[in-house]
Amino acid sequence: MKIAVISDTHFTNCPAGLESVYKTWLEPADFLLHCGDITSFDCWSFLLQHPNFHAARGNCDWDPQLVDMVEPMVTLDLGGLTVGLTHGWGPRPQVPLQVARAFGPEYDLVCYGHTHQRDWSVVEGVRLCNPGSLGESGSLAVITVQENGDMDCSFHSVDF
Repeated sequence: MKIAVISDTHFTNCPAGLESVYKTWLEPADFLLHCGDITSFDCWSFLLQHPNFHAARGNCDWDPQLVDMVEPMVTLDLGGLTVGLTHGWGPRPQVPLQVARAFGPEYDLVCYGHTHQRDWSVVEGVRLCNPGSLGESGSLAVITVQENGDMDCSFHSVDF
């Protein structure tokens, strides 16, 4: 199973290059997760074309349409994995710990954003993934889950 993870797009409008990024990295994934700060309903609508798109609301998601449709903390069952999805909050150095504690070790994976920094770590027994910022640094993550539950994460840089 492949899980594409993006965050912090911060696009006012979807850039033309998003179509290429989608075709190359996001569309082939079994699941597409957005960890918040989508910021535009246009971008949200574009990403909805993925049949297994899920998103969490970030601190910059003020569009009334997004606020009504996207929760700040989401729990998903992805192929038998319990996955937490959130944006994150507070001072950036403390975000991984706060997110890990908010979900807890019963989660197989927790994906978050907010810091704009790539992270593939285990904090207090919680496997964390932060893909970095798609909008600021052109960063995304692809998590490959093996049949035995082992997970690998690769980070990719993209241009717009």
